[in-house]
Amino acid sequence: MTTNQPTKAVIGPVRLCFVHLFEPHAFDGQTEEKYSCMILVPKDDKKNLAKIKKIQEAAIELGVKTKWGGKKPANLKTTLRDGDAEPPTDGEEFEGCYFMNLSRRSAPGVVDGRCQRITDPTEVYSGCYANVSVNAFPYKAMGNVGVSVGLNHVQKVRDGEPLGGPGRAENDFEPLDDLEDESDFDELLGF
Repeated sequence: MTTNQPTKAVIGPVRLCFVHLFEPHAFDGQTEEKYSCMILVPKDDKKNLAKIKKIQEAAIELGVKTKWGGKKPANLKTTLRDGDAEPPTDGEEFEGCYFMNLSRRSAPGVVDGRCQRITDPTEVYSGCYANVSVNAFPYKAMGNVGVSVGLNHVQKVRDGEPLGGPGRAENDFEPLDDLEDESDFDELLGF
């Protein structure tokens, strides 16, 4: 899929983190609740990093024309961060990756690999892999200038090892295949 909007791209597959796609959430220090997720992009993923750079450059051009008085600001901020230099948590999932927070005020569309709508929030979680539709835009607010990247929509492409939380029940237990009747349970429990 291609787009004629130079500030829009589909990035992926990338790993999702801090997933709040079905209910809005306010992070520490923020009052406005938003739908959001963080994406992890491996540092050797040249294709996706080039897409991010391209839409950020288009947003910078737009900012020069519309927000920053005809010049690129020297103190320009961007949203792509280095997971090795400034990880947001102690998790090893940030090693060797860049990360970026994405958000929007209204609920994003969330679909599966066949573009069927996903309505079960447990299907899209921190650790799964997805394609994300994003849009870069310039801003100037409260003395800050920069380029941010907003979330449009999400397409889950595959499962992954859950990040944080208790993990998946399937990974904690072994199947009890040989239990056929109640006496087997009594024996297992030592009765």
